[in-house]
Amino acid sequence: MEQSLKQETFLPEPDGQDRMGQVISFLEAQERAGRGTPRTTCLLSGAEPHDQVELPPELYRVLRQAAEALQRGLAVTIAPVGQKLTTQQAAELLGISRPTLVRLLEDGEIPFERVGSHRRISLRELLDYQSKRRAAQYAFLAATTVDEDEDIETALKRVREARREVGTRRRGRSS
Repeated sequence: MEQSLKQETFLPEPDGQDRMGQVISFLEAQERAGRGTPRTTCLLSGAEPHDQVELPPELYRVLRQAAEALQRGLAVTIAPVGQKLTTQQAAELLGISRPTLVRLLEDGEIPFERVGSHRRISLRELLDYQSKRRAAQYAFLAATTVDEDEDIETALKRVREARREVGTRRRGRSS
């Protein structure tokens, strides 16, 4: 029986935290042995001794995140997403307005293609942009963090310089 792909939300079972804890412990042990996502093969097994299939790395990551969320008592939503997104879908994924996304596209910040009069964004390109944006935000936070032993005037000067640099970069993009 074939199931159509749809968004579905899974709720944690009231008595499932212990079982999820066992799954997470198992996955963590595999990660420690392989130093991150396991290099060794993880298998799904069926009822018969040789009824098994290798778990692909991307499915392993989905399982790991879902197990952690369910173990913490959170619901998990699985939502199939196409490889090409509309501007509205891309904006929602980034958590920004559609006009802001369109500006980023037109400024060349995120690659896109036109299909007729519509813009389409590659999911991979969008996730790459999101990752770079997050790294830049963390770098800015690190640059503006004040050390305990740093005097306030030096810290304020450093923060002003970091803000000025960000402003200059923004103005340079919109020119």
